[in-house]
Amino acid sequence: MSVSLQKLRTLRREVGGASAPPPAKAGGGWEGVASDPAQPSESSACANTSPRQPFDAVANEGTSPRDPHPRAGEPKPAAQSIDSLRRLLGVRARTVARLPARGPVDRSLPGEEIAPGVRLVETHLPMPAPPATWSLAFSARASMRHDPAAQVDVEPRDLLFFDTETTGLAGGTGTRAFMVGAADFHHHRDRGDGLRVRQLLIATMAAEADMLRAFAGWLSPHTVLASYNGRCYDAPLLKTRYRLARQPDPLRELRHVDLLFPSRRRWRGRWENCRLATIEREALGVVREDDLPGSQAPAAWLQYLRGGSSSQLKRVAAHNHQDVVTLALLMAELVALHAKGAAGTG
Repeated sequence: MSVSLQKLRTLRREVGGASAPPPAKAGGGWEGVASDPAQPSESSACANTSPRQPFDAVANEGTSPRDPHPRAGEPKPAAQSIDSLRRLLGVRARTVARLPARGPVDRSLPGEEIAPGVRLVETHLPMPAPPATWSLAFSARASMRHDPAAQVDVEPRDLLFFDTETTGLAGGTGTRAFMVGAADFHHHRDRGDGLRVRQLLIATMAAEADMLRAFAGWLSPHTVLASYNGRCYDAPLLKTRYRLARQPDPLRELRHVDLLFPSRRRWRGRWENCRLATIEREALGVVREDDLPGSQAPAAWLQYLRGGSSSQLKRVAAHNHQDVVTLALLMAELVALHAKGAAGTG
């Protein structure tokens, strides 16, 4: 047995898991084993060793899956590094689920286009002609009913019942009206007397100026505005939008009757609240079906602007239509109740 082979076996017994075999000495060592044809080479000696021999552990150190701390400077296999990183981060393989194919989106809007992005919806509801004059004394407070200024009679055809649908309820310069609805008593050439309902709807942001200009064309110096909480919300909002659009304010010189305040004075405490939907249900017997709440109107309009369906926006138009019709009915009811009360006290 050569000296080199004896040294190799001695080293195997003494190392027992050391990091590397010691270097060969000059004049002997690994070269002697490899160069001697009578002795087995290094590769054959490693192949004949058992898996539990220390030399195999030394040769495979840093690459064995059971070794959690590989030697510094030795690259870790890419697959093992990625798997370890995923385990540390808790990342799981994700599969992308395919959404079902969408059908065609309904983008149609009611009415006709009267300007780029501005739609006009006009309907006529048959209704008996109102009397020649209506007294606005019901809108004055009890302490002011004997004031000559409160004893004002108006022609019903001069009344314009209006309501807006806006992008929010907070107000301010960032809130705009994307729909304005108005109703007035009108005599149609073919349909006779009735209530004319007109609605302006913008389908783009840039169409607001044209919508404001069209609404101003519905007003005259004799127009008397009628709303429900419009004196505190709708009218100031429109005045702000006219100012930002650098257009004259057509509402400044007009009289305004806000039906919220006389309704509160008459029905407060009788029903759960004095919202318009409650007043019309309890006092007028009007029950809405499939009505979209006004709080959802901003989302419906923004959904359409982002390329969505117009189905919810059509429901907003139906809600606005019923609002202005209810204002006309409520005005007639308040006038009749006040006249009946005045006759009873007289």
